[in-house]
Amino acid sequence: MIPVSKPSMGNEELEAVGKVFQTGWLGLGSTVFDFENILKDYLGVKNVIAVNTGTSAIHIALDAFGISAGDEVIVPSMTFAATIQAILATGAVPVFCEINSDTLNVDVADIEKRITAKTKAIIPVHYCGQACDMDELLAIARPKGIKIIEDAAHAFGSSYKGKKIGSLGDAACFSFDPIKTITCGEGGAVTLNDDEIAEKIRRKRILGIDKDTWHRYRNERTWFYQVTDIGYRYHMSNINAAIGIEQFKKIDKFIERKREITMRYDKEFRTLPGIKVLSNNYAETAQFCYILRVENGRDELMNFLKTKGVGSGVHYIPNHIQPVFKKFSPDALPITDKMAEQIITLPLYYDMTDSDVELVLNSVKEFFNAKS
Repeated sequence: MIPVSKPSMGNEELEAVGKVFQTGWLGLGSTVFDFENILKDYLGVKNVIAVNTGTSAIHIALDAFGISAGDEVIVPSMTFAATIQAILATGAVPVFCEINSDTLNVDVADIEKRITAKTKAIIPVHYCGQACDMDELLAIARPKGIKIIEDAAHAFGSSYKGKKIGSLGDAACFSFDPIKTITCGEGGAVTLNDDEIAEKIRRKRILGIDKDTWHRYRNERTWFYQVTDIGYRYHMSNINAAIGIEQFKKIDKFIERKREITMRYDKEFRTLPGIKVLSNNYAETAQFCYILRVENGRDELMNFLKTKGVGSGVHYIPNHIQPVFKKFSPDALPITDKMAEQIITLPLYYDMTDSDVELVLNSVKEFFNAKS
């Protein structure tokens, strides 16, 4: 079975982890700081704080900006449940918004309608790696003092009008889980230009302690610390950062190969009736996954692909219909509901061979040709 996605790792990552083992310092330390500095230079942002997951990144960013019980956070329903769980962890209320059917990114006009006096943050999701319209979002948020905290889990390596995602909103949150553009095994990061909030996040990721162990050991009073904030055990380890550093060295070729496959898919699928290809800014998008809209028979296509040895998935089942989140969705989301019935995720990853790509293409074509 050709999987929907998988990481591409080799001996370089294994050797890097071995070097960390040799140092005996497995937790938060110099390798994590090296990884943060690499990302800081690449993204063109003042602060990068590496954490243990992308979910932690969103939660700790919201928390550091003071989002708390009674506040409202506008977020698309069409995202992974992690985004919603992070909002709820602060005590805030998720307010689900609509998406654009051409890109599956947030509908800015719909967001504007949902802003109330309680709205304290907006979380746009850069779907599949393609950037949301950040200029429009910032134009409606900034005058009202609403924070833009980007869910950039899909979008490491992507740009918006020449600027890397991660340097645009009040903060951006990345994921480096096993299937992302680059992986740390598990991991995430918060990026932002606000030095004061960044320092707060650094303390919060290590239980609110003013100095991490690595830096305490470089002072005279190595045993002394102060707990200055409410915090969490969210820090990244040297083990994960070592993997991330080696992965980062390969990012250009990862992006280029996935773009090449995406463009091939788009070209072939545009000729098939009953399929909608998503709008894509190839030049600035580091494609995370490949999604098609199937106007009728999505589930039948998934079953057919399975018989051909081709994996598929649905990214995502909207959160406003999930049992635990239903109470936060008083308004209808017809576009999101329609997209949820149509979208299918097809295989896309760096190590896909040309024959793998051909099998996916031919299998989809066979299904639709049999229907016509």
